[in-house]
Amino acid sequence: SAKSQDTVYPAILKPMPDPQTASPWWASEQAKGSRSLILSSLAFSLMTVCVKQLNGRIPVTEIVLVRAIISLALTGMGLRLAGVQPWGTAKARGLLFARGIAGSMALLCFFQAIDTLPLAAATVLQYTYPTFTALAALFLLGESLRKRIIFAVLLGWVGITFVVQPDWLTGDVQALPLTPALIGILGALFTALAYVSVRRLSATEHPLVIILYFPLISVPITLPWVIGTGVWPMGVEWIWLLGVGVLTQLGQIWVTDGLRRLPAARATSINYIQVVFAASWGWLWFSESISLWQIGGSGLVLIATMISLSAKNNQPT
Repeated sequence: SAKSQDTVYPAILKPMPDPQTASPWWASEQAKGSRSLILSSLAFSLMTVCVKQLNGRIPVTEIVLVRAIISLALTGMGLRLAGVQPWGTAKARGLLFARGIAGSMALLCFFQAIDTLPLAAATVLQYTYPTFTALAALFLLGESLRKRIIFAVLLGWVGITFVVQPDWLTGDVQALPLTPALIGILGALFTALAYVSVRRLSATEHPLVIILYFPLISVPITLPWVIGTGVWPMGVEWIWLLGVGVLTQLGQIWVTDGLRRLPAARATSINYIQVVFAASWGWLWFSESISLWQIGGSGLVLIATMISLSAKNNQPT
């Protein structure tokens, strides 16, 4: 765990609190948490590139299973090197299992929505999760919602809508099938519950312990489906599957650290920047065109992120 200021500055030398002599912003908890969340968004966006490279031949459950197996191996190695007991404290075990279930279901729902809906529509539905996170943090964690954070969440959602360009926005109105749309919304809700669980668990549990329960639950959930419908990967598909596992592991480590340092509502509003990364990879990697809608939406996402970063964290931990 991070050292307290009392450890870093002996009491006799510790300066009196003074806004004029505060430590640099980039050395603050807010800055460290923000960097971690931006890095996690970058890692997760690269993970989606790997998934897209699989071209839909590998079933969703198989991708989740391989990802979970890689995460189990890497997390187990990290726990062993750190000398950390892997199962967490007895009081937190129920919430750790809940975090694993919520994260696994969120991923399955999101991938299923991508498989059955237009990518733009599935992305819009998934990125409604910051709104669910803000509400869940309010009711479950008692975190206050400052007006600036609420505005950042809403502005980011508008920016995301512009970036992904759903049919109803560009004029080509087409109703979405109800069941896949509900699955997409359910995935966003599970994502929010997973984030709030991580926020609560970060107060007492080691980050690697929190991460461990995600694949620990994902394996038994997906294994029966893969046994029945799995497809053996070929050639370069192994590399993309490995990329999914490694990049997701990095993203999980960084997002867990970010949620440990920042309130959940602000943290998820920063994660909006993942949409900008995704649009950039689409243009650079897959030669997807970028419209004025996407440029404007990316600008709104960046503004929302900066508003969130500028909000001072003056509420008690």
